[in-house]
Amino acid sequence: MTLSPARVPATGVRRLTGTLYGYAFLDDFVLLYPVYALLFADTGLSLWQISSLFALWSITAVVLEVPSGAWADAVSRRLLLWVGPLLTAAGFALWVIVPSYWAFALGFVLWGTGGALGSGALEALVYDELELLGSADRYARVMGRARAARLVGTMASIGLAGPVFTLGGYPAVGAASVLACLLTALAATRFPEHRTRSEKGDDGWAKTLRTGLAEVHRDRSVRGALLLVPAVAAVWGALDEYTPLLARDTGVAEGTVPYLLLLIWTFVTVGSLFSGPAERLGTTGLAALLAASALALAVGAAARSVAGIALVGLAFGGFQLAEVLADVRLQHRIDESRRATLTSVASLGTELATVATFGVYALLGMGAAHSTVFAMLAVPYLVTALALARTGLRSRAATARP
Repeated sequence: MTLSPARVPATGVRRLTGTLYGYAFLDDFVLLYPVYALLFADTGLSLWQISSLFALWSITAVVLEVPSGAWADAVSRRLLLWVGPLLTAAGFALWVIVPSYWAFALGFVLWGTGGALGSGALEALVYDELELLGSADRYARVMGRARAARLVGTMASIGLAGPVFTLGGYPAVGAASVLACLLTALAATRFPEHRTRSEKGDDGWAKTLRTGLAEVHRDRSVRGALLLVPAVAAVWGALDEYTPLLARDTGVAEGTVPYLLLLIWTFVTVGSLFSGPAERLGTTGLAALLAASALALAVGAAARSVAGIALVGLAFGGFQLAEVLADVRLQHRIDESRRATLTSVASLGTELATVATFGVYALLGMGAAHSTVFAMLAVPYLVTALALARTGLRSRAATARP
């Protein structure tokens, strides 16, 4: 039977999205997620040591983020997507086999390297394949669902972490996490990739990088969209690492902590699913979303209760939605041949801001409770919301001029 032209793109989209959702789910189906901060604390690490590990994780991504994005534009993006999870698996294995500060540090370097290889490459591959199939307008909805699949993986791992930890402790959750990484690598081999050799950039990754950075310098709209990504993603991404400690400070038993994290990530998942409809939000609407989420974060953290944790989850859901929308704005403004490069530049900005947030958190945490630090770190979002609102008002005024 011969497929009609309409059926061929539909089949291609289904294959792409099915692979993407499976990959995203497995990539975050890591049972170590809700307990690794506790593993570090139980090993005897101080808050400063724990924060330094998180910073090392981000610094690794900072060093490799942009070169790996340029590399993804110059070679196979699919290759990087299956190599990355293998490095992460090696890091997780180290954590549970030889738990110590230096093993944790090396594990974070491997995890950061694996994450850098996939960052930029995944978004670029998905956008270009959708564009090839005439479905680029579905990017926001597809990536929102992919983030939701990631979060379902996170929630499933949180739900299973408690029982598995009870049965086998840290070695059991570590072994399950390594297996999930291996399955992620296997799923990545199924991604379609139809770029020609010329589209991969015969001049090599260095020239691809220089050309991409020149575009940022030249095009103000690209620069603004690129800066918005770290402004939205960095702070809440850093705070996420401290949520187990925030949850434990509400007075619940340690066995209850994973379930409070599950509550938070339920809200984040719902936020991702609204990405398609929310694409219609203008600049002013995005500013309102950020401001409301910042207020929910501050009030929820200060409450130091289970209801407050729910408000923190609501705030994280708003930030997740805003992060997807910021990525969509960037993808619509950049050229195909430099897509992974500039997406990685945005991720680099996120990682730099995340490292700074870890440092600020450690400083503030010396004299304040986790709840207070969370509330204080809502302020950058209010500043970003104000800047976006002013931009939106200027754009409206420019449009209204004859």
